[in-house]
Amino acid sequence: MAPGVGIKEVAREAGVSVGTVSNVINRPDSVSEATRDRVQAVIERLGYVRQESARQLRAGHSRIIALLVLDMANPFFVDVASGAERAAREAGLGVMVCNSAQSPEEEADYLGLFAEHRVRGVLMTPADMTGRNLASFRRQPIPFVLVDRVLPSAEGCSVSVDDVTGGELAVRHLLGLGHHTVAYVSGPMRLAQCRDRREGALRALRERGLGESALRQVEVDRLDVTCGRDAGARLLGMSPRPTAVFCANDLLALGVLQSLYGAGVSVPEEVALVGYDDIEFAAAAAVPLTSVRQPAFRMGRTAAELLIEETGERAGDHRHQRIVLQPELVVRGSSLVRSRG
Repeated sequence: MAPGVGIKEVAREAGVSVGTVSNVINRPDSVSEATRDRVQAVIERLGYVRQESARQLRAGHSRIIALLVLDMANPFFVDVASGAERAAREAGLGVMVCNSAQSPEEEADYLGLFAEHRVRGVLMTPADMTGRNLASFRRQPIPFVLVDRVLPSAEGCSVSVDDVTGGELAVRHLLGLGHHTVAYVSGPMRLAQCRDRREGALRALRERGLGESALRQVEVDRLDVTCGRDAGARLLGMSPRPTAVFCANDLLALGVLQSLYGAGVSVPEEVALVGYDDIEFAAAAAVPLTSVRQPAFRMGRTAAELLIEETGERAGDHRHQRIVLQPELVVRGSSLVRSRG
């Protein structure tokens, strides 16, 4: 493709006006067949590609949706992106996926970039729990939908999962196997998901007449395998060592599993383990991982559909919605032994 080829060069080579070239591209039926064929031949020979971004800016809208996630290394967000991409593609739109890496500063930079490029709308899982980044972005005339976060419907759309119920399902399962205390391996408690899953765990304990002290919390900086291994080392140093562990996501659980395995601790015979998200690797782990399944693909698709509706031809009929999906527990080998304690 020749660099710098514009519509003026095409018009000059074809011996027609710029307006005629524009009509060939945008309204081909308005141009005679002979002229159309001559212009198309020049376009192909020169390798001209129209500047879609400039055209969209002039029209006041874009065909690109931005998706800003916490961590693209987490397969959960890959599934969310797949769902959003599928809905966007069906609507003739594209998705630009960006990774905040759980950093409020990087999130702010990306939101500024989205505003500069006037994307059609933004799907985002906020990293900044103070709400300052989102409050600043609200001043832009760009619709947004929160993903994996709850937002009052009066302020915009959101699609999330009931994480309190998810935490309750996980710990209720462990208590039903005879465990009396549970370690909760969590990411930063500034993240709403981590707080909600902990609240669900406490709710399950209260059902059994157990107090908050029955939940032994291990907080780490990030929701990844490396921090899971670090958490596993801390669990191994506890006395007495917990017989049941609930992790805030599957990557942490896989890291804990690696640490326990490396220390010769048997899962689930000595320690029962439950994760969260039910990513593909959960079932394929050395010990298949019991996990709380989130409908990630559906979450991404639903969020994109709401955004497309809000930015489409019938935007005037759009009403903000707060959609909360339900999780389910998928039981596998990492927890299927009753406690002997």
